[in-house]
Amino acid sequence: MSATGDPVTLISILGSDYSVKTTPEQQPALRAAVQTLQRLLATNKAQSPGLLGEKLLVLTALQLCAEQAELQQRQEAMLQAERAANVRVEALLGVLSPAVD
Repeated sequence: MSATGDPVTLISILGSDYSVKTTPEQQPALRAAVQTLQRLLATNKAQSPGLLGEKLLVLTALQLCAEQAELQQRQEAMLQAERAANVRVEALLGVLSPAVD
């Protein structure tokens, strides 16, 4: 346990161990993130065997950031489409609804 009472989870990335403070609710997400990172590191290492250590980690981090940016762009496009659809529905309902005096 840490001084704040949050448990400390030990994770291993590229042969180095890290202690990460997490709440019990955060632990499943941390485990999933570690698995994703390790999978991408292994994939990138297989594709570029000359990349080691920090360079491999930076390449993988950039890949994850690019994926995150793409997801954010998709989400924003979906929100804009939803807003436009809501405007159209409201306009259509306004045309179909009888005027209230």
